[in-house]
Amino acid sequence: MQPYFFPYIGYWQLISAVDTFVIYDDVNYIKQGWINRNNIIGSNFNQLISLQVIGASSFKLINEIEVGNNSQKILKTIEQSYSKAPYFKEIFPIIEEILNQEEKNLAKFIGYSLEKISNYLKIDTKFLYSSSIKKDNSLKAQNKILDICSKLNAKNYINTIGGVNLYDEDRFKKEGIDLNFLKAKIINYQQFKDEFISHLSIIDVLMFNDIDAVRNMLKIDKLT
Repeated sequence: MQPYFFPYIGYWQLISAVDTFVIYDDVNYIKQGWINRNNIIGSNFNQLISLQVIGASSFKLINEIEVGNNSQKILKTIEQSYSKAPYFKEIFPIIEEILNQEEKNLAKFIGYSLEKISNYLKIDTKFLYSSSIKKDNSLKAQNKILDICSKLNAKNYINTIGGVNLYDEDRFKKEGIDLNFLKAKIINYQQFKDEFISHLSIIDVLMFNDIDAVRNMLKIDKLT
């Protein structure tokens, strides 16, 4: 899975569902995508936080992009948005440590955030970067995924339901690999106001829920 900036709860359900999570960092960066940005709660509805990136281009790989210098601005925005949230005191120092890290490689920067939050949530999934796996980099799309699975001796490949049209189940079976898709649970919890704003960053989930409640959200409804 491509690395995303403080992704929504469905991404964490996938992390929790697997033994090894491959951070797909040697594919092209998508401009105007969600690799370096996400939504948090805002004064009216939601607001976008964007991690500054240097030299961003769709012709570069994700691991060829560098992080800029707006972390303090993002921290200030998060503090203003969530200072009155019930779990602000527990969660803000974690977000602060993530955003204050010295790593400038975008993939590694986000990878650190995934590991840090996973540790907090007591998720013991192993993280690997696809760029560190010895594979045939001339392969594309499904063939590249199959090669990664082969190199890791994987018997089961799980992706989000959004990838259902990208992969051929018969092809995976031919390679001795079960193919499954995770259908994310519908999540609802109390925010500041009565109207619930869905699909916000994991930051929002953590600010309004204790660790046991979040871990319960990680449980899978079903795999298809």
